[in-house]
Amino acid sequence: LVRDCNQRRIMVDLSHMDEKGFWHTADISDAPLVASHSNAHVLSAQSRNLTDRQLAAIAETQGFVGVNFAVPFLREDGDRHAPTTVDAIVRHVEYLMEKVGEDGVGFGSDLDGATMPGDMKDVAGFPLLVDALAARGYSQALLEKICYGNWLRVLEATWGE
Repeated sequence: LVRDCNQRRIMVDLSHMDEKGFWHTADISDAPLVASHSNAHVLSAQSRNLTDRQLAAIAETQGFVGVNFAVPFLREDGDRHAPTTVDAIVRHVEYLMEKVGEDGVGFGSDLDGATMPGDMKDVAGFPLLVDALAARGYSQALLEKICYGNWLRVLEATWGE
């Protein structure tokens, strides 16, 4: 299936795979590895968050990680009901940028009914997150990459121009 998807230029999303499935896909795929809505395992030890080794594999393929906004995937304790702020998303963005690089990180959100931090219940909360990143010194050019540019890059790399 993965080889067929690669041949047809269909993106294979790793976000709902377990680690064994991730590595099986990574071993046979010739496309950029993409986890559309996953976070850093070291910051929140959820099974679908990515280990440093997985992040290195994504970086090696010039792949992409979309940061998941769902509270249990952001928090160290995984508590889906605990008050959580946009700063938790920022922590994951910053960590993923260190591991994957500024061309491989963007927003994955997961706004389909999961518990979100504070005012991030829907797309109306995105300016809060962008403002929080800007307050950390992120340039306009980098914010554009994170908001949409990196998605476009990996889609073009997968689908072709």
